[in-house]
Amino acid sequence: MPWINRDAAPRVTLGRVNDKLLIKLHPPAGARHSPVDDAQAVATAVVLVSLGLSLLDAAGLITGGTPGLAFLVSHVTGMRLGVALFLVNIPFYALAWQRLGGRFTLRTAGAVTALPGGVELVHRMLSVRSVDAPYAAVAGGLLIGLGLLVLFRHGASFGGVNTFALFANRRWGWSVGGVQMAVDALILAAAFALLDPKRVAWSLLGALVVNAVLILNHRPDRYRTSSAE
Repeated sequence: MPWINRDAAPRVTLGRVNDKLLIKLHPPAGARHSPVDDAQAVATAVVLVSLGLSLLDAAGLITGGTPGLAFLVSHVTGMRLGVALFLVNIPFYALAWQRLGGRFTLRTAGAVTALPGGVELVHRMLSVRSVDAPYAAVAGGLLIGLGLLVLFRHGASFGGVNTFALFANRRWGWSVGGVQMAVDALILAAAFALLDPKRVAWSLLGALVVNAVLILNHRPDRYRTSSAE
């Protein structure tokens, strides 16, 4: 069958764990994402997350993750938010470089750098005058979750808690969405002492939606290995 490219076929290995036959597919080198693929993924993620953050901002809601942590640091110390965000991200960059590799760190740095520009572009191009908090929490959470999912599939993140969640997933098999939800819950719980409780409660709903998207859809095991009795 001359039309089949044998070099592009995946390599298959077999194994057995707990009396189950494991069939693992190893994609060929040509199946990896190209730099162009990664660039469009970063651009797509930036647009989706920027739109989601704009909806949350229009409803007066906050987010979890590193931005939420930086907000708390800024509020408590009086530090400028941009400075706090930069400082909070430093240990996560070190973790990414040491544990997830240089390519992951560089792609992540590119995404982190592009996100503020994406948010500013949305503010200039789209005017959201009023939005109900419940809708903003759900729709904004879905947009942010989808943006993160696209970025994770291309071996990158928006830094901070995203990076730790991906590391925990690779190191211990923990759910990315579960790790992020636990951290977001701690951050937003601390925010109850500083902000209007109703505002924080709707923000928590947004965080739940973000991480539900990741829990239900970011399942690398489904794409790497299949099992048979």
